[in-house]
Amino acid sequence: MVSEPDAATTRAWTAIGGAPDLIERVSYRSAGRVLPAVLPVRELARATVGACSLAGAELMAARNGGPVPEVRVDEGAVATAFVSERHLLVDGRALTPFAPLSGFWRTADGWVRTHANYPHHRSRLLAALEIDTGDAHDRSVVGGAGAGPEDDRGAGLVGRLTERLAALGAREVQESVHAAGGLAVAVAPAPEREPDTGSTARGLPLAEVGTGGAGRRRLPPGALPASGVRVLDLTRVIAGPVATRTLALLGADVLRVDPPGLPEDPDSHVDTGFGKRSALVDLDSAEGRRAFARLLDSADVVVTGYRPGALDRYGLTPEALLSRRPGLVVAGLCAWGWSGHWSGRRGFDSLVQAARGIAAIEAAPSNPSNPSDPSGRPGALPAQALDHGTGYLLAAGVLRALTDRQADGRGRVLRFSLAGTADWLLHGIAPEPVGTGTYDAADHLTEAPSPYGLLRHALPPVHYEGAPETWADPPTRWGTDTALWR
Repeated sequence: MVSEPDAATTRAWTAIGGAPDLIERVSYRSAGRVLPAVLPVRELARATVGACSLAGAELMAARNGGPVPEVRVDEGAVATAFVSERHLLVDGRALTPFAPLSGFWRTADGWVRTHANYPHHRSRLLAALEIDTGDAHDRSVVGGAGAGPEDDRGAGLVGRLTERLAALGAREVQESVHAAGGLAVAVAPAPEREPDTGSTARGLPLAEVGTGGAGRRRLPPGALPASGVRVLDLTRVIAGPVATRTLALLGADVLRVDPPGLPEDPDSHVDTGFGKRSALVDLDSAEGRRAFARLLDSADVVVTGYRPGALDRYGLTPEALLSRRPGLVVAGLCAWGWSGHWSGRRGFDSLVQAARGIAAIEAAPSNPSNPSDPSGRPGALPAQALDHGTGYLLAAGVLRALTDRQADGRGRVLRFSLAGTADWLLHGIAPEPVGTGTYDAADHLTEAPSPYGLLRHALPPVHYEGAPETWADPPTRWGTDTALWR
């Protein structure tokens, strides 16, 4: 069954400045009831991938002439890609998505959600709650080489955390852990949901697009939409790396740049590192700043995934970047939005789901015979849909900005947030009828050798007439490439 684009696709497309008349180029192939949830996750997922596919097709036409290619997105490919980390096997080994200290915990007056996948977040969480770890180790790095089931010491630590949190209020935990630099949020009640308006008027913007100064060349004809485009990738974890992974699929030379003192989880990097290279650059050193300046001198795009203001001390504000490199496309991503008292907080998809009321909506009722019972354990979306959806939307915004630059030579400043995507899911998307198609994830998986071993991975869902079926290169090992363009 093939369906035409819905209001969600139109909203995603117009949010990044797309011309409404191009929407008719998009169609969807049904896969039945994929990504099932209370909220319209399937609609969000296919809309963001549809908008990204159309943005790639539009840039192809802008560079090469001719009509915009037709876009047909397979919902099965979308559903598989939105849980790509669950399908990934590295030499037959599956990933461990969350560490033992990451999850929902009862408090004296409700629930909190913690995130402790990285060692520094784990230690800050435990310090804030005054929990002595002793010699306990809970193997808390997601999917790392030593990841595995909890041992007895880890189980003991989980027990102490459970006991401690049960004696505290949820807001108290949230604020004390935040003050210590850790990650925990109180689970918010389900918000009131109004009929779909096709907008995000009740919440944060889905996307913000601003224009910068002129001064960049037109892209010449190319085999792929982003052929020859140089992308500096300053992102971590899922949303930003999904965006730059998508730009790499469409031909961009993507160089991920990380500080040497903040290692990435290997499995997370494998999942989102396809098509890209990875280098370490120390912006606290003069040599590192010179290396970054050399990269910036010929970059087309800079994508950042740090908290608002986190890169300001390095002179990497959008205004400074555009001043140094007129015509640059600067795309920023954050968790909680670009203004307000939460804008400077750390955040991940799971935390935004909890704090925005999504976890309460998706909760399992404590009494199955009464689904309206709100006292059950908080739930989660069937995918880290805020991360993946925002990632595809960000990639779409960059591609659209490059198309607009073909016409006016001007740079762009783009802003996205997980919370903005959450508000769109909550208040701006109407459920669509489920099609009659069928779904088998195996149809959307493939294998490829890599420096990490043999990878079984999800195929990319972005598709237009003539689009590449997969990435040209597997992920390289994190931090091992030279900080130079190809």
